[in-house]
Amino acid sequence: MKVLETDRLTLRWVEAADAEFIMRLLNEPGWLQYIGDKGIRTIEDANAYILKGPRAMYEREGFGLFLTERKEDHTPIGLCGLIKRDGLEDVDIGFAFLSSYQSQGYAFEAARATVELAKDIGIKRIVAITTKDNESSSKLLEKLDMQLEGYVTLPNDTEELKKYGLNF
Repeated sequence: MKVLETDRLTLRWVEAADAEFIMRLLNEPGWLQYIGDKGIRTIEDANAYILKGPRAMYEREGFGLFLTERKEDHTPIGLCGLIKRDGLEDVDIGFAFLSSYQSQGYAFEAARATVELAKDIGIKRIVAITTKDNESSSKLLEKLDMQLEGYVTLPNDTEELKKYGLNF
């Protein structure tokens, strides 16, 4: 199901047919370094991730991480969306893109549209978390007018993360 459209991108629900792409994205060096190893090694693992992650959140919250693809050729290039996660009071924005599509403005374009979606569905505030050493994500969040509010450690984790916030 298509959720958002920008000049160059379509953001839509992740489907079972996207399992190969999900397996590739979740094993990218940047994903592993900044988000963490989700143990996705097979197509079956990727399908389980899709069902228990994005698809379950769509059902529960009406939003989640959306597959981001280029309009011109329908190539999947990343994930971007809204997440309601344990340990954060507010909905947060998350994004990850294949390394070959980074530094081309795609993440900002998708994230900006996702911020607008949050406003449109009545969310009054969003947050974002990132590792302390993920400078590119921090820059993108600041470009979205999000302010560094401090640090947070999520449940069942030990790493302190930067927390950004934006009120509408």
